[in-house]
Amino acid sequence: MKASKLITTASVGALLLGMTAAAQADNWRYAHEEYEGDVQDVFAYAFKEYIEENSDHTLQVYRFGELGESDDIMEQTQNGILQFVNQSPGFTGALIPEAQIFFIPYLLPTDEETVLTFFDESKAINEMFPELYAEQGLELLKMYPEGEMVITTNEPISSPEDMNNKKIRTMTNPLLSETYDAFGATPTPLPWGEVYGGLQTGILDGQENPIFWIESGGLYEVSPHLTFTGHGWFTTAMMANQDFYEGLSEEDQQLVQDASNAAYDHTIEHIKGLAEEALEKIQAASDEVTVTRLDEEQIQAFRDRAPQVEEAFLEMTGEDGAELLEQFKADLEAVSNE
Repeated sequence: MKASKLITTASVGALLLGMTAAAQADNWRYAHEEYEGDVQDVFAYAFKEYIEENSDHTLQVYRFGELGESDDIMEQTQNGILQFVNQSPGFTGALIPEAQIFFIPYLLPTDEETVLTFFDESKAINEMFPELYAEQGLELLKMYPEGEMVITTNEPISSPEDMNNKKIRTMTNPLLSETYDAFGATPTPLPWGEVYGGLQTGILDGQENPIFWIESGGLYEVSPHLTFTGHGWFTTAMMANQDFYEGLSEEDQQLVQDASNAAYDHTIEHIKGLAEEALEKIQAASDEVTVTRLDEEQIQAFRDRAPQVEEAFLEMTGEDGAELLEQFKADLEAVSNE
């Protein structure tokens, strides 16, 4: 597994010292949650390339662990130390409860083409979510999918009964905990930096992530049984500190929007076929890995438990959540019928 760097006083101090330059809008800072070459890193560097090729500005990218965990980089962005951040709704859900909608199991389809079309065309994502993020001082620039979620465990699973009492790592997200509770497991919130060790020592019995992240983080080494349950896609969001964004000239605002669009298009092309490549790498690296793809009957046993998660989402989010969910489902129906 790749070693992660812990946040240091020096690294944050370097950011603070550079804020004068940032205020002049010529040296911007962007942090994300993943390793070199992972999907968020691909997006960040495509964004950086566009900014630097089309302006005199520079952009510094910070990868996972260089400035702390996901909660740390969000706090730094809200405080204006960072100008841009990429954080999944799995963590943002504590800040924006409606963002947890992506963790209602079996809401999103598993077909890659349909999912990508949905993100392009969804009114819920492209019109309603920016308003929710703005309430937290964040300018939502792009939401995009990274890959189908896969569960890894210490022994093969094919039914909710197999999940009974298994300690499954979740992000600090109440609805994700509700999902694994519905599946029969014991949801165990844990920072990403502690997951590999938790699986290795038996503190955890399993976790979920897109397959490329399972490969990149070496999780298959300590959690070798992979199950495709079809319950969801990992989604992430790239955003800016709103005060910073609104303080930019119209020209620079357009530059940021154009860079976001270019990075999105590049990243969507990147993720096509990425899961298959990552799985091939995992199987080539380990003889202990097993892969279970649930059939329709097996999936239905998990799907039957999803309604309680949707009910929990509505309880957490009230009328705003109900309106968002209604639009979300209408958008999904529209792309499914195309």
